Amino acid sequence: MTSTTDICELDAVSLVDRIQRRELSPVEVIDAVLARMERLDPILNAFCTPTPDLARAEARRLEAAIQAGEEVGPLAGVPVGIKDLVLIKGIRTVSGCWAYADFIPEEDDVVVERLKAAGAIILGKTNVSELGYSGIGGNPVFGDTRNPWDITRTSGGSSAGSAAAVAVGIGPFAVGSDGGGSIRIPASFCGLYGMKAAFGRVPLYPGCRDERYPGVSSWESIEHIGPISRTVADSALMLSVIAGPDDRDRHSRPGGDIDWMGSLDGGIAGLRVAYSPDWGYAAVDPAVRAVVDRAVRVFERDLGCTVELADPGFSNPGEASRATVALETDLVGMRDLANQLGDRMSPGLRQFLAREWTAEDFTNAIVTRKAVTNAMWKFMRRYDLLLTPTLAVPAFPVGIDGPSEIAGRPNASWSPFTGILNMTGQPAASAPAGWTDDGLPVGLQIVGGHLADALVLRASAAFEAASPWADRWPALAQA
Repeated sequence: MTSTTDICELDAVSLVDRIQRRELSPVEVIDAVLARMERLDPILNAFCTPTPDLARAEARRLEAAIQAGEEVGPLAGVPVGIKDLVLIKGIRTVSGCWAYADFIPEEDDVVVERLKAAGAIILGKTNVSELGYSGIGGNPVFGDTRNPWDITRTSGGSSAGSAAAVAVGIGPFAVGSDGGGSIRIPASFCGLYGMKAAFGRVPLYPGCRDERYPGVSSWESIEHIGPISRTVADSALMLSVIAGPDDRDRHSRPGGDIDWMGSLDGGIAGLRVAYSPDWGYAAVDPAVRAVVDRAVRVFERDLGCTVELADPGFSNPGEASRATVALETDLVGMRDLANQLGDRMSPGLRQFLAREWTAEDFTNAIVTRKAVTNAMWKFMRRYDLLLTPTLAVPAFPVGIDGPSEIAGRPNASWSPFTGILNMTGQPAASAPAGWTDDGLPVGLQIVGGHLADALVLRASAAFEAASPWADRWPALAQA
């Protein structure tokens, strides 16, 4: 007899295997996970719109199909949370914004279509920062998501609830989206693995591409949808289902060049690895630097790589990154929302929208983006992989936008490493590098060259095997 705790601590790959061999039923799995949700979500606020009744109904349907010997999908019976920027037909999608408090989509996002077809069981919508415009995990409608490692601290965002849920075993993986780090930020803060596959690998529609949804129809050239999971293999498993072209996304890439699960096999001995601890200009908390330094040594000492300290050589593109987001925002529609909502919109988002963006801001952003991309491809021709910290700080207290200073530098960016990889479109993952002395997770960002998703997964799996993390759980999950 498998206990509820044991079921919640199984990864998705193991759940698939045990369900297929009829050692576990979808109903057992969903009952266990929903019991944990009922116990822990009031503390974490990970789910803004849970769907337990629908999850139980789908579990019963799948169980009957399995017992009848019918064909079921490759994720049959596996629970998954869906970020509340990703549309599910018939399920409220608020996106953390009062303007969408009663919005019921009439269609599924492509990734939801694919997860449903694969037999995954949706647990509900996970909490986000308002319309995805912040790296912290709160919004005016549902409030803040808490970090499972320390509930006084932020989970990170904007895929806040997805990460918090997975970190305590409310599902083995969840869907996140990443327009400037929103998969990798909460993965880093919550001690998880999160992968932003190369741009175009996972199609985006309608959430980033439909004029009917001002506010969620933006960021077309920098947004990525992808997995947040406890293990590298689980992220690969989700990508094997959700990746591949779709005619509704003009940027989606042809599939077939990657065996997502097969990419996990093999070592990385002999690879040339660059380690940039600060891009050459960023402030980094000494505690983060110490943890990441130790993680990077694993690549040389245990995995057989040649590691060099090296920076790609671009200057800080932070302003260009912000302008790119503005350029891809429906400013007319969003400003209308801001005028309607007033103080019911997040202050940071109101400030962003109120700025008088100029044509020069946007053209400078485009020029800078080209320059950063050119610097990166030239750099990556010298190296197979690039390693950086995922973030400059560990998780900070709920209720603030970030620390006032980092390593003695006031007003420094706490997320200088992530948005650059959205500008270039390279595959990038955050893996747990370790924990600070006071028990907060720190992420290591693993970056590949153009379309080198398979290599990022292989390197991530090799690092996970050499420096495992999945057996470390927050005390909250064990209580």
